[in-house]
Amino acid sequence: MHGVTATPSELRAALACFPSGVTVVTTRDDRDRPRGFTASSFCSVSLDPPLVLVCLARTADSFPVFLHCGHFAVSVLRPWHEEVARRFASKSADKFGGGWAAHTLGGLPVVPDALCTLECAVYDRHEAGDHLILIGEVGIAAAGDGEPMVYYGRAFHRLAPA
Repeated sequence: MHGVTATPSELRAALACFPSGVTVVTTRDDRDRPRGFTASSFCSVSLDPPLVLVCLARTADSFPVFLHCGHFAVSVLRPWHEEVARRFASKSADKFGGGWAAHTLGGLPVVPDALCTLECAVYDRHEAGDHLILIGEVGIAAAGDGEPMVYYGRAFHRLAPA
């Protein structure tokens, strides 16, 4: 295996076989403007301390902001948030559509009616290839009822009823 590397298209095809949840990650820049991106690379790291991680591409417009922010929020999306997921995955200048009514206690924007939201203080950052791994210590976690949006096969899906 040494010296053999999967091509980007081979890796994308293989990873499309792995279903994941869909999140929108948000913060505020140094001018207090909301910034955010869609992420499916999100997971729990630790319960003690309570840590989560999210990965952000260096090519993302919001990369410089997340490289230096002190706090961020994660919104786990529901199936009807597909337009929000697509907008935050785009290079759109105004991803927040004129402002949102939902905010964390710390003032970070979150997706209204998200399945759950997490408010995090940056715990650590790691540069890994073409991405930044952002680790956050969860200060506030709020969970709702319902089902998550799922990303699988390069498309958004609902969970199949049991």
